[in-house]
Amino acid sequence: MPDSDGPPATGGWSKGLIRALSLLDRVTEQIEKLILGCTVLFISGMLVVHVLARQLLSSGVTGQVELTQMCIVIMTFAGLGYGVRRARHICMSAFYDQLKGWPRKTLLITICLLTGALMFYFCWHAYEYVSAIQSRGRKSSALQIPLWIPYLIVPIGFALAGIQYWLTALRNMTSADIYRSFSEKERYDDVPDDLTT
Repeated sequence: MPDSDGPPATGGWSKGLIRALSLLDRVTEQIEKLILGCTVLFISGMLVVHVLARQLLSSGVTGQVELTQMCIVIMTFAGLGYGVRRARHICMSAFYDQLKGWPRKTLLITICLLTGALMFYFCWHAYEYVSAIQSRGRKSSALQIPLWIPYLIVPIGFALAGIQYWLTALRNMTSADIYRSFSEKERYDDVPDDLTT
């Protein structure tokens, strides 16, 4: 009897592909968790130190505003792929929700492929922007940090999001079930059938 994670007509190649894609998914997830975790810890610690220094020494941390802004950029774009992985991104699904069966799955695959391509397109333009900042030698005003360093996360974040969208498309192409992300099956158990009660 075929596995529900693979299409009935395929052989061992789809299981091998799913294993390889699962490894890629886990590696990118660990990278995103590391970036997000370190950034949250850094910004939290920095803000605590800033408040203490302000109260005790009457002078805060130099460049605290710049560092906070850089951390916000890092968390936003590193979290992009993580949100796609957990299927917690914004979905405009009015038309999609009306479909059933293979049209629904086909539309989801198409959406994932096109959105992934768009993420890689944004990645390319973000890389060009970061390269331009680096070539001009732009630095932050207070700490003189080269701005290309914190902004490097922007193309990385778009690339990780593109990878996640394409992983979702590949998962749906090789599976009998419908997946909203590579590891999460589509389900609407949380939405009540009758909203009038």
